[in-house]
Amino acid sequence: MTQIYPRFAGKTVLVTGAGTGFGAEIAARAAQEGAKVAVHYNSSKAGAEKTLERVRKAGSDGIIVQADISKWDQIKAMADAVFAEFGTLDVLVNNVGDVSSEQMSWRELTQEALDAVIDVDVKGTLLMTHEFGERMLEQGHGSIVNVGSTVIVRGSPRAPQYAAAKYGILGITKSYAKAFAPAVRVNTFAPGFMETERLLQREDWKSGRREVLISQTPMGVIPPPEFVAGTCLWLATDEAAHLTGGYMLADGGFNMVGA
Repeated sequence: MTQIYPRFAGKTVLVTGAGTGFGAEIAARAAQEGAKVAVHYNSSKAGAEKTLERVRKAGSDGIIVQADISKWDQIKAMADAVFAEFGTLDVLVNNVGDVSSEQMSWRELTQEALDAVIDVDVKGTLLMTHEFGERMLEQGHGSIVNVGSTVIVRGSPRAPQYAAAKYGILGITKSYAKAFAPAVRVNTFAPGFMETERLLQREDWKSGRREVLISQTPMGVIPPPEFVAGTCLWLATDEAAHLTGGYMLADGGFNMVGA
């Protein structure tokens, strides 16, 4: 069992899309590390309630907040609720994202699928960063972690709109990192493939793709999301105090981008 340190003792954290998958694991991990957690959801209220139960079992507490993050007025209302409850927000993890998991080929692209991904992944991440970042700037401190993807390295012939949206997150991260410095840091965390429930149900995953990817991954495993939740949160710790506008990936060595 990995040692868990109270890196967020006395801190407050908001995680979007925390009713399921990676978001739920980030929220639970933040609580294990001492944070009070605002658990955001859009449609999976039952999942958000389960995540809040996990937060409380970890010895912390928090609230549930609901919003469609493609709508600025709903983001503002959520921000009002979070700051009214906590008084301050130290960390925002913009985890929520539409991955078009039902689309198996670029040929299946529809106007609706394109709009859904751009609205949530690009507009939603930008508006969340804008609204919460502005309030963090007013309070004089804060850290924002935008969950990106390693899809930007290789592209996605399956769902090009997903790769395009995740590339857009880099532009959002860098722009606001400059706008908010030095008081508020903004970074992108890019997990590789994680065995979430959604991924496990995908047809291509069940028909051989999993084994191919494992064979190409130096660490030899496609981990469950809880395995990299602590890595994501590291970007918001004091240890990362001089890191802003960055892109950090944790993919078991699959991509190995860089100089």
